[in-house]
Amino acid sequence: MRELEMASQRPVRLLTPKEAADFLSVSARTIKRLVSEGDLPAVRVRNSMRFKLQDLELYIERSRWS
Repeated sequence: MRELEMASQRPVRLLTPKEAADFLSVSARTIKRLVSEGDLPAVRVRNSMRFKLQDLELYIERSRWS
């Protein structure tokens, strides 16, 4: 029950593939490829693919060149 209470205190904004693509400055097709290759986690909402902003930010951190 405590986990449910904590989760309700942190609203999560889910992004569409296009919004995620815009955030990363790539195409929606690239986003879907990253998901299929296991490089980017996605959330399934019925038949729709959605993304947590924090997952996109983590992907950026993991992808740094330096």
